[in-house]
Amino acid sequence: MYKLYYAPGTCALASHIALEEAGADYRAERLDFKANQQQSPDYLKINPKGRVPALVTDRGILTENPAILAYIAQTFPKAKLAPLDDPFAFAQVQSFNSYLCATVHVAHAHKGRGARWATEESSFADMRRMVPKSVGACFALIENGMLKGPWVMGEQYTICDPYLYTVSLWLEGDSIDVKTLPRVADHMKRMSGRPAVQKVMGEQQAKAA
Repeated sequence: MYKLYYAPGTCALASHIALEEAGADYRAERLDFKANQQQSPDYLKINPKGRVPALVTDRGILTENPAILAYIAQTFPKAKLAPLDDPFAFAQVQSFNSYLCATVHVAHAHKGRGARWATEESSFADMRRMVPKSVGACFALIENGMLKGPWVMGEQYTICDPYLYTVSLWLEGDSIDVKTLPRVADHMKRMSGRPAVQKVMGEQQAKAA
């Protein structure tokens, strides 16, 4: 059985949904970020980065969404969560997920994680002011060029979709009106109707309450 460490409201939701979509035998272990549980000695033994997600497998521990999502797709090929028989198409999947991880998430993190990059309060305030612009630019690119529709890669649902859905849930908090992104909004609606998404969201919200 796999064990996924997550915290509500974090990017770990993407891997959580993918595990459910794949039909994996797993247990989700919630961390309390308000209690700084991600920095506890016990968790740092699992993931020295002190972040989520972390997936415990029988071969060791994986971290970082792009890696975990690719692992899930490759381990459960019958779920058809990625074009595994087409190296170029699979690289496109990896490219999209890498953009969410390395660019979109980092832009979002400037709102509340400024201490990663600066020490002055004035710098934090400047970072927060930039978030609607920087994240907005990222999503404009996704809306107008990267989201093929109806799913990210086109007709086939892939591991890109739970990841985009997860990051899209942060738009309102980043002061971006999703109504200005009709294709992203449609994608969010499609995702919210999937049974796996409903199950995972229900479980995360129930445990967070």
